[in-house]
Amino acid sequence: MFPPRHTARAARVIGTFGAAAALSIGIADTALACSISDFSAAAVCDAGGTGVIRVTDRDGSGTPATVKLYLQLNMPGGERLVDTRTIEHPTAQGVSVDLTPSDWYPGGTYRVHVKAGDQVDDDIQPMTVIPDETCAPSTPSSSASATTPTQPSSPSSTAPAATPSPAQSSSAAAAPGASSAPTPAGGSSGLAETGAGSGTTVIAGAAAALVVTGGGMVVALRRRAVRGS
Repeated sequence: MFPPRHTARAARVIGTFGAAAALSIGIADTALACSISDFSAAAVCDAGGTGVIRVTDRDGSGTPATVKLYLQLNMPGGERLVDTRTIEHPTAQGVSVDLTPSDWYPGGTYRVHVKAGDQVDDDIQPMTVIPDETCAPSTPSSSASATTPTQPSSPSSTAPAATPSPAQSSSAAAAPGASSAPTPAGGSSGLAETGAGSGTTVIAGAAAALVVTGGGMVVALRRRAVRGS
């Protein structure tokens, strides 16, 4: 048999190792236990431009959790349940769910309550407040304007001037020639219309001379006839 002193020392060593093992198991269980500190909430805009309250569960124990969203009303103790979601398989890396608020406006306040098994039945602190931000689709307008094709110009502004056909050119050339041809020398066209041309004056003078000559010949013949009788 071992001496009593050696037996007591061995008992102390075994007790120390047992206490250390129990403490380690307790610490491990505590680390894996679900707690309200495993949950967080934030007001964000999702990819579709919708405002949501995003709750993330980083519970390494994998305890399913039910999350409820309450809108805080402007009255003492006033609030309204607006959405509920369940996180079935949380992990230490984090699993998120999006809860839809009843309205998205700056300053809107929401309480998020978590119920996870028999371990958690508490609110996420602090309450979630919607920031002064408007959610919108994530498509930038600049890229849309950059890819917009240039509109073609109006046909009337780019149409070439009409080229006249050869027939039109010849008729257009003939018309100015007829209207701009010079009149004959002496203005015969004007005199023919009035009857006072220079040719008419010469003919009238010649006729008068013939009349005078004829009259003179008649007078001379009569005198000669008188003398002969």
